Amino acid sequence: MNLVSEGNDDIKVVLTKPFLLYGDADADYKAPNFVQRLFSLFRNVRPGSDLTNFQLPPQFNIPKSQLQFFGESAYLFGKDLLHQCNNAGSSLERFISVVAWSISTTRAPAFGVAPYNPVLGETHHVSRGSLNVLLEQVSHHPPVSALHATDEKENIEFIWCQHPVPKFHGTRVEAEVLGKRQLKLLNHGETYMMNSPKLIVKFLPPRIDWIGDVNICCQETGLEAELCYITSSIFGSRGLHSVKGKIYQSSSMKTLYEVEGHWNSTVKVKDINNGEETIIYDAKEVFSELKTPVVENLQRIWPTESAAVWNEVSNSILSKNWSKARDEKSSVEDNQRKLAKERNSKGETWVPKLFTVSYSKEDDWECSPIQERVPPAPIVVPI
Repeated sequence: MNLVSEGNDDIKVVLTKPFLLYGDADADYKAPNFVQRLFSLFRNVRPGSDLTNFQLPPQFNIPKSQLQFFGESAYLFGKDLLHQCNNAGSSLERFISVVAWSISTTRAPAFGVAPYNPVLGETHHVSRGSLNVLLEQVSHHPPVSALHATDEKENIEFIWCQHPVPKFHGTRVEAEVLGKRQLKLLNHGETYMMNSPKLIVKFLPPRIDWIGDVNICCQETGLEAELCYITSSIFGSRGLHSVKGKIYQSSSMKTLYEVEGHWNSTVKVKDINNGEETIIYDAKEVFSELKTPVVENLQRIWPTESAAVWNEVSNSILSKNWSKARDEKSSVEDNQRKLAKERNSKGETWVPKLFTVSYSKEDDWECSPIQERVPPAPIVVPI
């Protein structure tokens, strides 16, 4: 077990290994028998149910928050695709690199388990080299997470707002992931806007995949990409984890490259002019040698840090003490309800500390960081 548990009289944290794309054989935690857990869960939900506010029993949780899982897609990687985005020679080469980086951030959790639902105001702050990443749960009902990351060495900034809307459909759960994502290559004066595909969890046969359309565009260069994530039929495996699409010039709609591959293995582009094919994304390179974050400065960790908020729950899950895990999870959730009740009685509205938030039916949620740069974090990823 590669468990990091540190603390003093005030704050204790638990940090566990990342879940790998090719299985979790070396993970800190292995869930109990899935079939037994699944039948017990089905007794409590009906087809068509909105699962936004549904609370999973701890046997279905991995020992980390969704906020941490969201952040890992930004700061945990083997091959540094962000560096590649920033240092490519031409605007077209940079755009192709951004497409590859976007694919690398669509990471699916392990089948049969899920992270904790973050509490309102929960934060997660991690650094990897010169890349500093900061997240905050800016809404609880509905659940909305905001992410801000800056790299002063590369002069890169990205801002994400994520609002998952999961729904139960009998033999599957589909989670539409709303919210804007933008990546800024400040040295080049380029901003890339993109969205996220839907996450689908199928029970028969058991599998997780991404589906739906993703659009990536850069107004400054006039380049755009349309990607389509495709899954297989009910019982077949053909098309599983597939991604197809094209890169084109927005003004003329002229296709420059075709995109095809699998987000869990390799993706290549084909030059329309000469037919030349190039691999732009290799999951093995991106997910190789992922390191567990470690505490560098315990005194600087906020009480709202995910690894601190869920510390006792995670410890109980890791030791498979399910009654204690249930009690500790209920304690976290009850405290959230207590704070909400106190705010309501005083007529107060909770305000995020790190982001300004706006909402419209057309654009969904939009989150803007209050700070221009993210400071170095007390939790770091070893390099």
